[in-house]
Amino acid sequence: MATLTKTKETVDTLTTSLEKFYRCESKLADKVFLHQPIAGQWYTWTYKQAGQEIRKMAAYLKENFSPGAKIALLSRNCAHWIMADLAINMAGCINVPLYPNTNRGTVSYVLDHSESEALLVGKMLDSDWQEMRNGVPENLATIKMGGYGLDADYKTWESICETQAPLEESPKGDINGDQTIIYTSGTTGKPKGVVIGASSLSFSIAQFDLIFDLNENDRFFSYLPLSHIAERMLITQGVLIGGSSIHFAESLDTFADNLKYARPTIFLAVPRIWTKFQMGVLAKFPPSRLKLLTSLPILGNVIKKKIKEALGLDAARVTLTGAAPMPVSMLEWYKKLGIQIFDVYGMTENSALSHANRPGNCKFGTVGKVMLGVEMKLTEDGEICVKSPANMKGYYKMPEKTADTLKDGWLHTGDKGVIDSEGYVKITGRVKDLFKTSKAKYVAPNPIEQKLSANPFIEQVCVVGNGIPQPIALVVLSEAAGEKEQEEVKESLAETLKDVNATLEHHEILQKIVVMKEDWTVENGVLTPTLKIKRNEVDQRFESDYENWYAGGKGVVYQ
Repeated sequence: MATLTKTKETVDTLTTSLEKFYRCESKLADKVFLHQPIAGQWYTWTYKQAGQEIRKMAAYLKENFSPGAKIALLSRNCAHWIMADLAINMAGCINVPLYPNTNRGTVSYVLDHSESEALLVGKMLDSDWQEMRNGVPENLATIKMGGYGLDADYKTWESICETQAPLEESPKGDINGDQTIIYTSGTTGKPKGVVIGASSLSFSIAQFDLIFDLNENDRFFSYLPLSHIAERMLITQGVLIGGSSIHFAESLDTFADNLKYARPTIFLAVPRIWTKFQMGVLAKFPPSRLKLLTSLPILGNVIKKKIKEALGLDAARVTLTGAAPMPVSMLEWYKKLGIQIFDVYGMTENSALSHANRPGNCKFGTVGKVMLGVEMKLTEDGEICVKSPANMKGYYKMPEKTADTLKDGWLHTGDKGVIDSEGYVKITGRVKDLFKTSKAKYVAPNPIEQKLSANPFIEQVCVVGNGIPQPIALVVLSEAAGEKEQEEVKESLAETLKDVNATLEHHEILQKIVVMKEDWTVENGVLTPTLKIKRNEVDQRFESDYENWYAGGKGVVYQ
């Protein structure tokens, strides 16, 4: 089989996604590009086969829509998401991806605000689709993609591919043009459309490649939303720069088996996923027994290998985390198993290119050092600002918000941080996340939440304190807590509360931990589609209870 040799020319930071794909299509025509499980069976597309479908859909879009038209894409991660993204780009249009687990109101808002002229809809959970379809205008041109069982009577991807002649030419795409508009998940109100240029995505993945050396033997496992910048940059761009392949997860129920089948070489997970992996291991190996077994000279290596195989990570050479803080204790726990997790930092507005820990330069508890091609500075109040070719062009149709965020080329991230003597950056909170207690003292919740999250019984935590003398912590318990007696969990939380309070300033000391009776989910509106807590939503729902929860002394209470 042919290989894709990377040179300065082929991995130029000013090479578009389309140009990268054409190289793969030509030089790796018979290599499997996409691996998709459907009803327990794996289906594959080689670069050549995928290219034919992409070219047919591109031809169809080009015939029916003008250059620069916005084409929305609504689907869970699947082979057709990747092919649709390339087809939209090849047709000279702009991709507007939607989160596949949002609500009808957000769907309606994004489609209207982005001025999308068509919608490609693919793999969806039926419950999500029944909610979201009511936000799709009846007159919007809509195409159903793939054999994923979607209940919708639309023109299909397959019917177009049966009759449409493929696009013969290979347009390179405008490196200076807009490639996508990614709408933020709305932690602070209406989603904002972040306009990302082709050059930004190309520059971002090129810098990542310089650190981790992507190649044709790599395997990606795609399950985090492709509508999110981290997955979009790493998966859709990373696979093409090295000429590698992507496996997808079929469902939550098959996730573990799909991951073990894929055996990815590069794997990204948010801390919540790494926590679930850890709980799964500890359910089979209690901490004391695992510590003993892994410390044995020969048997220890065998146990570590078996654990990595059971997780599906035995072939992983690059494991990453981001999007939320990960406890140092957990990073150290994984390292002892032979899994080095690199904490990275970026956001939609800079195409996920900002800071990273990397081989030879990794410090737990930080997001690493600034990446190549990126400049960084801190404002007087500690806000992190970055400047690079990966920065967004602006917020779509929001000039005032753009001006507030992009100033003289510097992206004001809204995150507060500190830099240590070696150049490593630690995120200390959000500039606007500060709240004031009734004692008129400001509290930064993020650092406190990071300390609390080290307790394995805590799944989610939000430190609040508007209108009360001292802050309190609202927590949602993990699955591990459900397997224990309530008294054992309560004692553990009380011990954590005591330990954390010992590290805090007087005005930050937590009065108590309140265990919530209802999980926080995307469906009930407390989490964004990227599983971030909407602090304003928490305050709106529970602030009237803060005073009652605060009263009655200290400790741990169940709502």
